[in-house]
Amino acid sequence: MIHPQAIIEPGAIIGENVTIGPWTYVASNVVIGDNCEISSHVVINGPTKIGRGNRIFQFASIGEDCQDLKYDNEPTELVIGDNNTFRECCTIHRGTIQDNSLTQIGSHNLFMAYTHVAHDCMVGNHCIMANNASIAGHVHVGDHVIIGGMSGVHQFCHIGSHSFVAANALVLKDIPAYVMASGHPAKPFGLNSEGLKRRGFASSTIMSIKRAYKSVYRKKLSIEDALSAIDSQGDSSPELSAFVDSVKNSTRGIIR
Repeated sequence: MIHPQAIIEPGAIIGENVTIGPWTYVASNVVIGDNCEISSHVVINGPTKIGRGNRIFQFASIGEDCQDLKYDNEPTELVIGDNNTFRECCTIHRGTIQDNSLTQIGSHNLFMAYTHVAHDCMVGNHCIMANNASIAGHVHVGDHVIIGGMSGVHQFCHIGSHSFVAANALVLKDIPAYVMASGHPAKPFGLNSEGLKRRGFASSTIMSIKRAYKSVYRKKLSIEDALSAIDSQGDSSPELSAFVDSVKNSTRGIIR
């Protein structure tokens, strides 16, 4: 049901079984998939594509021009997957031509009240951003990442899959996959072992990742020597490779 007091600009594409509340504005270059629920007082600008089954609560701002001063009204894009929840007062901005002209969010994510996703961010699937957490421009977030309330992530940082960022953390460097981070600035505080168990990681896989973590963080090795030590383990599983790649491919340097 689309409330008669909602403003839907000509050209907007609205899927089937979509609910849009009163005083919500949907721009002409917006696509909304089936079964979405959009509350009152929401602004959806574009170009923006929203998948199926998303819930957007009141006063959220989705697909707005970014806050980068270099932005000059270029037609950049926001793409959102399926079954995400955007709570009250979320702000999700489109990309810039300085990157790929795209901000992209996967599926099954929860963005709690007052969270902010800046321009050119890439967010994976099954992530949670708690209240007032913010990620700056060009940040990449993997799958199954939790970012605690009031946390801030510096631009261009990468946060690996299955990692955990504690509340009030200030992330200034990359966080490898599976790592728990806390502090101001954020430092490593072990592996997210409990999260891995809940997601069905085998005990042997978790032990292999723990050995790799110790090589990087406990043995006082250089990154190069730590990677060589991990390679000598003889484990080429995809799960361990995710940790190794997030360390090896870091351009900002990892938290240590």
